[in-house]
Parts: sequence; C-alpha cells; structure tokens
Amino acid sequence: AVDAGRRSMYDPDEMDDEQRERQLRKRLNEAFKDFCRKVESVARKNGYSLEFDIPYRDLGFMGNPHKEMVAIQPTLNCLCNLTETPFFVVDLSNVDHVHFERITFMSKAFDMVLINKDFTKQPWRVDMIPNQDKDSIQEWLTDMEISYTEGPMNLNWKQIMSTVAGDDRFYMDTEEDEVTPKEAGWEFLRMFGRDDDGEEQSEEESVYSENSGEEESSEEESEEDNFDSEDDESDYDGDEDLEEQGMDWDDMEREAAADDRRKKREGDGEGDARPNKRKQQQRGSSQRGSSQRRSSQQRPPQRRRR
Repeated sequence: AVDAGRRSMYDPDEMDDEQRERQLRKRLNEAFKDFCRKVESVARKNGYSLEFDIPYRDLGFMGNPHKEMVAIQPTLNCLCNLTETPFFVVDLSNVDHVHFERITFMSKAFDMVLINKDFTKQPWRVDMIPNQDKDSIQEWLTDMEISYTEGPMNLNWKQIMSTVAGDDRFYMDTEEDEVTPKEAGWEFLRMFGRDDDGEEQSEEESVYSENSGEEESSEEESEEDNFDSEDDESDYDGDEDLEEQGMDWDDMEREAAADDRRKKREGDGEGDARPNKRKQQQRGSSQRGSSQRRSSQQRPPQRRRR
C-alpha cells in the first residue's frame, strides 16, 4: 500500500476527498445562512432588531487576547474571535480610543490597547500582533472613525485610568483656570508625531534657512569683493590719474583710444621685428656655411711623409 502522504495530486481518492470537503463547506454555509434568516425573522416578530455581522477576512490578523495566539477579525460593529475559547468580542461602540504599544524599529510585534468609554473599566488588550498588520489596522480604525496613538513602551493602565476618571476637564484643552493650556483627551499618549515636534522642526528649518541664506549672501558678497579687487589690481589706474588731473569724460576717452592705438603699433612692430630677426639668423647661417665650403676648397693638399 502507498503512504497517504506520498500520494500523487492526480490520485482519484484524494480528489474525491477534496470534492467532499468543498460540498460539506457549502452545505454548512447554507445551513448557517438559513439559521441567520430564521433568527432575524423571529426577532422582528417579537419587536427586536437583530442583524448578523459578517467579518472581514482580508483585515484579519493574529494576536493574543488571552493566553494563546488566535485569528482576530474585524467586522462592521466589533472585533472578535469565535474559533477558540474563551471567546473575544469587543463592541466598537464602547471603544473610546486605541493605543499601540511597543512601536519601535527593532521590535517584530506590537500590542494594541482598546480603551473603554467607561473609564472605571480596564481596557481590552491584544498582544503580539505582527508589525506588518499595523498599517491595515490603522486604516480600519480610520474608517471606523476611532482615534489612535502609538508609543514605544508599555504603560500602567490601572494608574492611567484612575487619573483619567478623576479629571473633570479631561477633554478640555485648558486647566481649571481656563487659561493654562494642556493636552486635550488622549493627546498625552502621542509619543510620535506631535504638533510641538512639527513646530520645533519648522522653527529649526526656518532658522537654518535664514542662516544658510545669510551665509550664501555673505559668501557671494565676499566673492564679488574679491573679484572687484582683482579687477582693480589688474587694470591700469589711468582713469584715476586722469580724474585727478581734472579731465572730463571726453578727454579720458580720447586718451584711452590713443593708448590703445599706441599699444597696437608697438605690438605690430614687435611682430615685424620677429620675422626680420629670423631672416637675419637664416642669412648668417647660410653665409657661415658658404665660407666654410670656400675655405675647404682653397686649402692646399698636404704632402705625404715618407
């Protein structure tokens, strides 16, 4: 006999088992829908409004509400797990705020605390939720219009709830004197993304931009000064001399034009002199070569000694 774990995917027995499982699941779904319709009809006959809620499986996540990891799924009106005992059901109409604990770059999981609107009761907790589910949970809370905050550490909720329950101006943004400002509601739990931090960052950026602008302007001014000083040093100070002599602009322009013509003539003279020197050098070298040839021709032949 072949082991059941080593059967082929084309095994007819295995295909029959899968088909029977699909049919059983379909019959169970139809039976549960029929049960829901019957219960809703009985509730309407007795003057009650009852509606069955369907969970969103795509938004489900793993968490530990009691002592073991279970699949928790949100619905339109609650957050629940009904597959394992003890059951976990939280009515969203009783949730005032949600806080995420252990939100750090190093942790692989975080905890979620659901605060009850009745401050005399302790909040619900779901621990060890994977970090990849945080964004989807926050989007779901935003759709449900439930506020949330996050922080890097676990908090003492027993002490926090006793303090909040004794504060009559908890949701006010001022103290009892109505002048001293304070954080309204659950803003004191916001460890990241505060408005004060944004204002400080904006102030720092503005100060940095002002300083950088001043530095750039000072650098540009220094570069311009250096450039002007270099130009003043390299140029001829003839204009200043002419101004000291009392010449007007027309005289100074004529004087400058005369200087330009004089410089041009001097440059042309140097250019003509250079080829003349080259011609003279060539002539001298040719004369020296011809004189050497004449001397070699006029020299008498030497007699050989015996």
